Amino acid sequence: MPLRQPPKYPVESVDHALMLMEMVRDYGRVRLSVAARLLGVSVSTAHRLMGMLVYRGYAVQDGSRRYIPGPALGVAPAGVPWTAELRHRAAPHLEILAGRVRETANLMVRAGTEVRFLVSVEGGHALHVGSRQGVTLPAARASGGKALLAALAPADVERLYRQHAELVGSPFDAREQARLAIELEVVRARGVALNDETTEEGVGAVGTVVRDGSGAAVAGLTLAVPRDRFRAALNDGMVAELLRSRAELEADLRGFVAATW
Repeated sequence: MPLRQPPKYPVESVDHALMLMEMVRDYGRVRLSVAARLLGVSVSTAHRLMGMLVYRGYAVQDGSRRYIPGPALGVAPAGVPWTAELRHRAAPHLEILAGRVRETANLMVRAGTEVRFLVSVEGGHALHVGSRQGVTLPAARASGGKALLAALAPADVERLYRQHAELVGSPFDAREQARLAIELEVVRARGVALNDETTEEGVGAVGTVVRDGSGAAVAGLTLAVPRDRFRAALNDGMVAELLRSRAELEADLRGFVAATW
């Protein structure tokens, strides 16, 4: 293959944006300060460039405020090394959980203000919620997303959504944020989060947060149920089984710390 030659009339801003996209794709996790240094631009310039990548779906921000590949790159937002290990360790526990309650079990991770389903094991009932593996949903609506948001300090949740509004160029909704803050306080108090048709008509879900060996919240573990039997399932011990599986999974994660992968 012949060597590529630079164009006669290069557009520096476009070149910087493409180089930044390549960093996200190849490094898997990028901090703005590092990107700015490698590009030879200011952090504010790197922030504006990254904002466009986020807007177009080429990057998303994770919980550590670094940027990881977005869906437009053909790589799941969860495409960082520790998620592969988490999925490997969690899959058997989801199989067991789905077998115990015969409902669909899911594991998801948060990327900014969204959650992406890493593992989905369908329930055994004839009528059950289908697999959601690979699906992305708003964290504030999904039960596992709410559980992960509740693991953050209230000020950090507000900061997350203010940053998101700034990145996508939309106004910050203070009223909606206040409603979410109240709901997350309830989640913190009871230890589980509910989704009663807030992401999909006819589907309910209950979720809890999963922590790694350092105590960091790394995933949401959920059970999704057809709406017609959701309340009955909640009253028949489904929450206890969810928490039991969480404890078993966290026992297997005692030697696993996501930040070290």
